[in-house]
Amino acid sequence: MNLQGKLRQQSKALEAKPNEPVKLCPLEEHPTDIVPCFAISVAEAKQRVQMLQDFVKEMMIPGQDYGIVPGISKPTLFKPGAEKLTDIFGFSKQVQIINRIEDWDNGLFGYEVKVSLINKRNQLTEAEGIGSCNTREKKYRNQDPYNVVNTVLKMAKKRALIDAVLSATRSSGLFTQDVEDLEIHHNSNPAPPVSTIPSASSNPSKPSMITPPQLKKIQILAETIGMTPQELQSLIHEMFRVNHSNKLTKNQASAIIQHLLSLQ
Repeated sequence: MNLQGKLRQQSKALEAKPNEPVKLCPLEEHPTDIVPCFAISVAEAKQRVQMLQDFVKEMMIPGQDYGIVPGISKPTLFKPGAEKLTDIFGFSKQVQIINRIEDWDNGLFGYEVKVSLINKRNQLTEAEGIGSCNTREKKYRNQDPYNVVNTVLKMAKKRALIDAVLSATRSSGLFTQDVEDLEIHHNSNPAPPVSTIPSASSNPSKPSMITPPQLKKIQILAETIGMTPQELQSLIHEMFRVNHSNKLTKNQASAIIQHLLSLQ
């Protein structure tokens, strides 16, 4: 007997014996109503994964959109790459500061940010990401906290964005969360600092030094994100133990540029 027939039978029983309890017949449940089904076919899933891999291979730039960090099994996704994925998937983003600490007397600042990615086609929320940053983190601890308030807020926003993008695009199989912005330079067992200008006895070949375009790029990026010259110098010293930007090697300058790009 189908569902309508059972309902009619129960209705007639109630009408015939209004003062007597009526035992209702349980409705049969179909297994597919209990066990979730695939929303898409296996073939469609494979196609989507292949499209994502093709986009990463053909459109994303190593060293700018993502980077290879020694000791990390997967590439780390940078902010420019996260923004490319946001655009190609048709997402808009909403940013909300959900928690903040602004202790101006003691110089402690921290922010927790939520980024929601909205599907432009149906206005549904695809994913949310959470990111936080504060002035007690190792990279900011020795800097003037009042000069890095904006930087700390931008870092929290960037971390939240990357978290949301990895979830919304299902790309965590390809990338990992940004490794704390070149955290490889701050690990617990860092390699001994490399002298900017090695002695002839230790290394006869002199490394290529920073170029004028690189130096100008660093200055422009620092100004764009609101980083003061003192803050920039502290960052350079923290990363490479170099006392001035013009003493960076070409490779070190490239790493600084990538770091500043990730803060935008």
